[in-house]
Amino acid sequence: MNESESANAAAVASGIVSRFALPAPVGSVESYGGGLINATFLVTAEDTRYILQRINGAVFPEPERIMSNLSVLAGHVTAHAESGIRIPALIAARDGRSFVRDGQGGFWRLMEFIPNTRGLARIDDLEQAREVGRILGRFHVLVSDLPVDRLAVTLPGFHITPGYLERFERVLATCTAVHPEALSRAIACVTARRAQVDVLETARRGGHLPVRVIHGDPKLDNILFDRVTGRAVSLIDLDTVQAGLVHYDIGDCLRSCCSRGRGSAGTRFDLDLCRAILGAYADEIGGLLDTAEIGLLSDAIRLIPFELALRFLTDHLEGDRYFRVTERGQNLRKAGGQLALVEDIEGKEREIRTIVAACFGRGGIVP
Repeated sequence: MNESESANAAAVASGIVSRFALPAPVGSVESYGGGLINATFLVTAEDTRYILQRINGAVFPEPERIMSNLSVLAGHVTAHAESGIRIPALIAARDGRSFVRDGQGGFWRLMEFIPNTRGLARIDDLEQAREVGRILGRFHVLVSDLPVDRLAVTLPGFHITPGYLERFERVLATCTAVHPEALSRAIACVTARRAQVDVLETARRGGHLPVRVIHGDPKLDNILFDRVTGRAVSLIDLDTVQAGLVHYDIGDCLRSCCSRGRGSAGTRFDLDLCRAILGAYADEIGGLLDTAEIGLLSDAIRLIPFELALRFLTDHLEGDRYFRVTERGQNLRKAGGQLALVEDIEGKEREIRTIVAACFGRGGIVP
């Protein structure tokens, strides 16, 4: 988004925020963060800050489901205050609803900006890694007694890797142009691994993996840390809280936090960070996961970055419709980075399985 587009977007957002029941006059509205899906703005009203978001209707065609889930989750968190997890409170619109519709049908919501917290661009030490594992574990324990049928499906097919592969291959089959070298390499990398994509879904269909309430997107960007203590205190971006496998959360969290380096040649998986995150996570959850779930964690660590690569590649082939980009080719480069991460994870499979077994006291080790 260039400077002119950013100014126009902020002007539109300023008009929208006036329709919410804020206790003080709005001082400023400005674009915020680097999210790839929703448009996000930071709103300042006297000494208080808020987050205003326009939900991407192309991604979430029924955003009312998101708001319903947020209401259910908020009630559950309130009833379990001992968890120590904070989630952003919703600010009601002046008409009493939890959202506002603009003249084009756009769906907007306003939430508190949790004070005295900060996000991390990357993990700098093992204690930060342990904090990530602790809060993800606390979240899974928190929602372990929340019935999955109380939550609507906000994003059908999310994290179902075989579905992403099927769509990628369908889109690829319609492309008749000669592929550039980077795309050809990515396609070859995907093709070589297509037989591995069904490992989690096969286990789920066979009744070996229970469906639980999950966050859906617990990457590092979506964890807030207390500015003073350094403790992880909040999980945000709760649009994909719904039924799923904990493996999706663990795999995505480790993908985000343990990736080091940049680009298709230099991305690697940090085993020390993985060990710290999984160790703290296992300490938090106790016996929440059964032996079958633990045994498939290493597969999830490999599978989720592969899945994200599929999504980036598909979006590139479709003209960048899903993920927001600043230039053509960005999704292809991101896919290359994820596939490089997959290759590094595969080369460290034995070490990862050993870490899983040591952290949980169970799980197999590759002989």
